[in-house]
Amino acid sequence: MELNIGIGSRVAHPAFGKGVVINVRSNAYLITFIDSGYKEIPISDDLEVLDDMVPDTDMVSAWEVEQTLKKILQKWSDVSEVVPLGDKWKNGKMVLHPGNAGLAPKEIPIDQFFNKIVMVRDRLRVMEQRVNSSELSNEEKVNLQQYITRIYGSLTTFNILFKYKEDQFVGEKTS
Repeated sequence: MELNIGIGSRVAHPAFGKGVVINVRSNAYLITFIDSGYKEIPISDDLEVLDDMVPDTDMVSAWEVEQTLKKILQKWSDVSEVVPLGDKWKNGKMVLHPGNAGLAPKEIPIDQFFNKIVMVRDRLRVMEQRVNSSELSNEEKVNLQQYITRIYGSLTTFNILFKYKEDQFVGEKTS
């Protein structure tokens, strides 16, 4: 039986005994029990309400606020997410040999190069989001989106550096 109880309600659970509701999620109550400590109890579990507190319908948990803030910052800022470099490239270096034999080669740590590639990817994502949320006509949005997709496609060469496939560049898909 689903109950509608709020934070601070005193309850009794058949297996864990008496406790106090310390947080309410859409699918579970977070309860601190006297004898068995902190537990996450599905809302569908059998609970006896000993002393109810009317739930505050406008309450949002700190976790929900944090997740929402992260999504907003990722969408609208130049803040880069942490993207791991593939293990085989860690502590590696890239060596560029000039065509002129009289010039010295240039060595670049792969992690520095990779960080620049990730920054380019993140800035492309921000540009893509800004194009999509702009007041441009749909035709102009599609046109700009096609250019962005081609840029992603040009950068797929660097996908070997990414540890996880979901972080890689994806260009136009051919069917």
